[in-house]
Amino acid sequence: MVSRVWSVMRFLLKGSVAGGATYLVYDQDLLGPSDKSEAALRKAQEVVPPAVHQFSQYVSQQTGLQIPQLPAPPKINFPIRESWNSGIIKVMSALSAVPSKAQEYSREGWQYVKERTK
Repeated sequence: MVSRVWSVMRFLLKGSVAGGATYLVYDQDLLGPSDKSEAALRKAQEVVPPAVHQFSQYVSQQTGLQIPQLPAPPKINFPIRESWNSGIIKVMSALSAVPSKAQEYSREGWQYVKERTK
Protein backbone atom coordinates (compact mmCIF):
# COMPACT_ATOMS: atom_id res chain seq x y z
CA MET A 1 0.00 0.00 0.00
CA VAL A 2 2.75 2.41 0.97
CA SER A 3 4.74 1.66 -2.16
CA ARG A 4 1.64 2.30 -4.29
CA VAL A 5 1.06 5.67 -2.60
CA TRP A 6 4.74 6.53 -2.99
CA SER A 7 4.58 5.68 -6.72
CA VAL A 8 1.55 7.91 -7.18
CA MET A 9 3.22 10.75 -5.27
CA ARG A 10 6.37 10.46 -7.40
CA PHE A 11 4.28 10.50 -10.56
CA LEU A 12 2.36 13.58 -9.41
CA LEU A 13 5.57 15.38 -8.40
CA LYS A 14 7.23 14.65 -11.74
CA GLY A 15 4.10 15.71 -13.60
CA SER A 16 3.97 18.94 -11.60
CA VAL A 17 7.59 19.75 -12.39
CA ALA A 18 7.09 19.00 -16.09
CA GLY A 19 3.88 21.02 -16.20
CA GLY A 20 5.49 23.93 -14.37
CA ALA A 21 8.46 23.94 -16.73
CA THR A 22 6.15 23.85 -19.73
CA TYR A 23 4.07 26.69 -18.34
CA LEU A 24 7.19 28.75 -17.59
CA VAL A 25 8.53 28.29 -21.12
CA TYR A 26 5.16 29.26 -22.59
CA ASP A 27 4.62 32.17 -20.18
CA GLN A 28 8.07 33.69 -20.78
CA ASP A 29 7.75 33.10 -24.54
CA LEU A 30 11.12 31.31 -24.61
CA LEU A 31 10.33 29.45 -27.82
CA GLY A 32 9.59 32.67 -29.64
CA PRO A 33 12.06 35.20 -31.02
CA SER A 34 15.62 35.02 -29.70
CA ASP A 35 15.38 38.59 -28.38
CA LYS A 36 12.87 37.45 -25.77
CA SER A 37 15.01 34.43 -24.90
CA GLU A 38 18.05 36.64 -24.35
CA ALA A 39 15.98 39.00 -22.18
CA ALA A 40 14.76 36.05 -20.10
CA LEU A 41 18.35 34.82 -19.67
CA ARG A 42 19.48 38.27 -18.49
CA LYS A 43 16.54 38.44 -16.09
CA ALA A 44 17.41 35.01 -14.67
CA GLN A 45 21.04 36.06 -14.20
CA GLU A 46 19.87 39.05 -12.16
CA VAL A 47 17.21 37.27 -10.08
CA VAL A 48 18.59 33.81 -9.31
CA PRO A 49 21.79 34.62 -7.33
CA PRO A 50 20.03 36.90 -4.78
CA ALA A 51 17.24 34.32 -4.40
CA VAL A 52 19.74 31.53 -3.73
CA HIS A 53 21.54 33.72 -1.17
CA GLN A 54 18.29 34.59 0.57
CA PHE A 55 17.22 30.94 0.67
CA SER A 56 20.58 29.85 2.11
CA GLN A 57 20.25 32.49 4.85
CA TYR A 58 16.73 31.25 5.63
CA VAL A 59 17.94 27.64 5.88
CA SER A 60 20.81 28.74 8.11
CA GLN A 61 18.43 30.54 10.46
CA GLN A 62 15.96 27.65 10.60
CA THR A 63 18.43 24.78 11.00
CA GLY A 64 21.44 26.43 12.59
CA LEU A 65 23.68 25.03 9.87
CA GLN A 66 26.26 27.24 8.27
CA ILE A 67 25.99 27.01 4.50
CA PRO A 68 29.15 28.02 2.64
CA GLN A 69 28.95 30.94 0.24
CA LEU A 70 28.51 29.82 -3.34
CA PRO A 71 30.95 31.11 -5.95
CA ALA A 72 29.70 33.76 -8.33
CA PRO A 73 27.99 32.33 -11.41
CA PRO A 74 30.03 32.49 -14.59
CA LYS A 75 29.33 35.32 -16.98
CA ILE A 76 27.71 34.09 -20.16
CA ASN A 77 28.24 36.51 -22.99
CA PHE A 78 27.48 34.92 -26.31
CA PRO A 79 24.81 35.57 -28.89
CA ILE A 80 22.10 32.94 -28.62
CA ARG A 81 21.12 33.25 -32.28
CA GLU A 82 24.42 31.93 -33.57
CA SER A 83 24.68 29.02 -31.17
CA TRP A 84 20.99 28.15 -31.55
CA ASN A 85 21.30 27.62 -35.31
CA SER A 86 24.47 25.54 -35.02
CA GLY A 87 22.91 23.47 -32.23
CA ILE A 88 19.81 22.75 -34.27
CA ILE A 89 21.93 21.74 -37.26
CA LYS A 90 24.00 19.33 -35.12
CA VAL A 91 20.94 17.76 -33.51
CA MET A 92 19.17 17.28 -36.82
CA SER A 93 22.24 15.78 -38.48
CA ALA A 94 22.64 13.36 -35.56
CA LEU A 95 18.97 12.37 -35.78
CA SER A 96 19.21 11.81 -39.53
CA ALA A 97 22.18 9.45 -39.01
CA VAL A 98 20.37 7.28 -36.43
CA PRO A 99 18.77 4.76 -38.83
CA SER A 100 21.98 4.03 -40.73
CA LYS A 101 24.04 3.82 -37.54
CA ALA A 102 21.47 1.50 -35.93
CA GLN A 103 21.60 -0.76 -38.98
CA GLU A 104 25.41 -0.73 -38.94
CA TYR A 105 25.64 -1.51 -35.22
CA SER A 106 23.06 -4.29 -35.43
CA ARG A 107 24.96 -5.85 -38.35
CA GLU A 108 28.21 -5.70 -36.34
CA GLY A 109 26.48 -7.19 -33.31
CA TRP A 110 25.01 -10.01 -35.37
CA GLN A 111 28.45 -10.78 -36.84
CA TYR A 112 29.93 -10.83 -33.33
CA VAL A 113 27.26 -13.25 -32.10
CA LYS A 114 27.75 -15.50 -35.14
CA GLU A 115 31.52 -15.61 -34.57
CA ARG A 116 31.12 -16.43 -30.85
CA THR A 117 28.67 -19.27 -31.48
CA LYS A 118 30.91 -21.14 -33.98
